[in-house]
Amino acid sequence: MTNTSISRMPNPAEFVPEVNDISAALFRATGNRSVPRTTMSLVHLRAGQIVRNTYLTVLNTGFLRKAGESEERITAVSSWQDAPYFTDAERAALALVEATLQPAPHGQERVSDELYTEVAKHYDEKALATLTIAIGQINFFIALAVIGKPQPVTSLADEQWD
Repeated sequence: MTNTSISRMPNPAEFVPEVNDISAALFRATGNRSVPRTTMSLVHLRAGQIVRNTYLTVLNTGFLRKAGESEERITAVSSWQDAPYFTDAERAALALVEATLQPAPHGQERVSDELYTEVAKHYDEKALATLTIAIGQINFFIALAVIGKPQPVTSLADEQWD
């Protein structure tokens, strides 16, 4: 990786320190273990791919590698629909993040009753609420990532903002 900075802005928390509290609260809310951490990272990676953001894709790829996920599974997230590497529950979660982040076909809901029913088959009420919050969490970070364009990192231990 090159050392050339691509960030457009400094870390927003330097100017709005409350963002750290928001971030911590979101991580606490989604860290209740009702949804596997790997599933959360798969969902967040797919979200980064959908919005075409290098920071989010590199960060979540790093999380998945640290969790011991195979390169095949990580690479196949972008084509999960026909990849043999994902469980039905993971597929439901990936379909939910796609439906949430992508425009709906004209005249249709983003999250159809059929999709909701499919997701609910794999996740109990707490897990479904957690997964929904996790999608909201990544949406929070999408705004920071696409506007601020922080330097890509592979770990939270690395410097995330110039």
